[in-house]
Amino acid sequence: MEKLKMYSFDSTDDFINELANFLGSKRPNIITESHNEQGELIKAIDFDLLKQELSTSIVEGPQERYHLNWPGKREALLTANAPIAKTLRPCRAESVGFDTTENLFIEGDNLDALKLLQETYLGKIKMIYIDPPYNTGNDFVYEDDFSENADGFLKKSNQVDESGNRLVANTEANGRFHSDWLDMVYPRLRLARNILSDDGVIIASIDENEIVNIRKIFDEVFGESNLLFQITLLCNPKGRSQDKYAANCHEYLVGYSKQQLNKGDLNVPKSDEEITKNYKLKDNRGRYRELELRNTHREFGKHNRQNLYYPFYVNSDGVVSLDQALGTVRVYPVWDDGFEGCWTWGIDKAKNQIDEIVAKEVKGSWKVYRKNYAQGDNGEATKQVKSIWVEKQFHTEKGQAAFNELFQTKHKLFQSPKSVDTIKQILLMASKEESLILDFFAGSATTAHAVMQLNAEDGGKRKFIMVQLPEACDEKSEAFKAGYPTIAEISKERIRRAGKKIKEENATTTTDLDIGFRVLKVDSSNMADVYYTPDAVEQNLLNLQADNIKEDRTSEDLLFQVLLDWGVDLTLPITQETIDGCRVYFVDGDALASCFEKDGKITEGFCKELAERQPMRVVFRDSGFASDSVKINVEQIFKLKSPHTDVKTI
Repeated sequence: MEKLKMYSFDSTDDFINELANFLGSKRPNIITESHNEQGELIKAIDFDLLKQELSTSIVEGPQERYHLNWPGKREALLTANAPIAKTLRPCRAESVGFDTTENLFIEGDNLDALKLLQETYLGKIKMIYIDPPYNTGNDFVYEDDFSENADGFLKKSNQVDESGNRLVANTEANGRFHSDWLDMVYPRLRLARNILSDDGVIIASIDENEIVNIRKIFDEVFGESNLLFQITLLCNPKGRSQDKYAANCHEYLVGYSKQQLNKGDLNVPKSDEEITKNYKLKDNRGRYRELELRNTHREFGKHNRQNLYYPFYVNSDGVVSLDQALGTVRVYPVWDDGFEGCWTWGIDKAKNQIDEIVAKEVKGSWKVYRKNYAQGDNGEATKQVKSIWVEKQFHTEKGQAAFNELFQTKHKLFQSPKSVDTIKQILLMASKEESLILDFFAGSATTAHAVMQLNAEDGGKRKFIMVQLPEACDEKSEAFKAGYPTIAEISKERIRRAGKKIKEENATTTTDLDIGFRVLKVDSSNMADVYYTPDAVEQNLLNLQADNIKEDRTSEDLLFQVLLDWGVDLTLPITQETIDGCRVYFVDGDALASCFEKDGKITEGFCKELAERQPMRVVFRDSGFASDSVKINVEQIFKLKSPHTDVKTI
């Protein structure tokens, strides 16, 4: 019976197999074999030969090219691809609505979390928002260990980190100011791309310290042509007085997509007030305003846009036609001073939409206008966002005020949280009403707050995944004094308070609003070291290794590691039943059934009864079978009673 691997997705191995499958029929000479560190023969790519195949000249060494490089980049890439033997352990006590919620809060290193989420959420995240450390010299970066090879990293990742301290100060004095920051961001963005959907968008908040570098990293990971916007956001109108030369008032929002999007994909809804104010005219199609059809830019005209220079014919009632008739006046796009301009529509478009064109007499001459409707052809009233946001609702002080109101304090328990309205605007741009949203630098969990708030306003079913390191708060800080030892504790408490407040303020419209979240914590694998390195166990110690699962791990711990390994949604409903004296977890009905009983409780009679339920997947604890013969017969039982069931053990 096949065992689950119980470690995270191996990106390198998967990519080599993909590349080998793709090139195998076209360039079979690229596919070769080599020995791994255990001496086993494995499929490999001859990269030197591949480079030569891709070149029109002899490749002798590194070629000059346009790219971003820094000390440690290759090591960072290797670490991004290396698997880890870690898991996510559920914590019911800190969760809200654990059994029913579809939201997740992951506490732990976001690099580990992103690796653990690779299989389950591959291509499923519609929007990713991050607010990483800005690298001001006063903040912290993650201290990633890039010294191990992939196998070493896997083994080391199964150890418990006693200190739990993953952050170090990144001052300019350390000599690797930008390199350390790039080491942190690069592997995380590479992993983030994998779980972004094909039409997904990733957005980062950043300031002037690393705007250039994050753009270059995004260009490499997502492609320069997939830049969507660089928005300048006025976040501090007073300016930073500590700045040396100019008091900085702004920061940036940088957005990229995984592939090319269509024009209008990032439009946001127009408000009812905006429609009433700006679209004062109305016909049977809806509210509209009149915009001049003549191009208002004089750099365009008959001299360079002859195809847009043609006449309309207007009768005495202002009816517009492209056909000359008795009593009509010929109207060209000519300026008052005689400059021959041009229309903004070509003649074919004008012919097809002639009912949207009107004429008005202005100062004795006819002017041609087009109806600009509040609602587009799809029936939605939307608009493009501008590249500069100056509205007060986006200011950082608004974010701080909203946070302080939630926590009923005047102290800054969390410094400069983002405005909820800023994240709501981003959500309106880059997500749909049932999208999955990820923020792996969650901070004070403004993103979770914004998701719940927007769902309450538009009836959406957006779901969130927050990831936050349990970064220790200074013992002298107001947060620590208020009972919050880590940033993660602040994050979780904010979601609890925000959800409760939103429900109270919208009692009649939020009965089905999901304000809960499952807390999952990154930890070492549930499996003992022998599970990953069985050959290292001496013969005389085998009897001590009868069970390969750590003693302090619960059945629910094992279930969530199985969900990760099998790529099953971590928010699916979970129920428990007792069958023939054995406790069984059922995930989403029949999506997965698991029984982690030990000491020989799993019998053939139990397996026959479970097989009658015909689950899609079944997993057992290896030490749980009553005998070796039972274990052998289990597969035959399922083949007979439920042939489609995938049966595995841990």
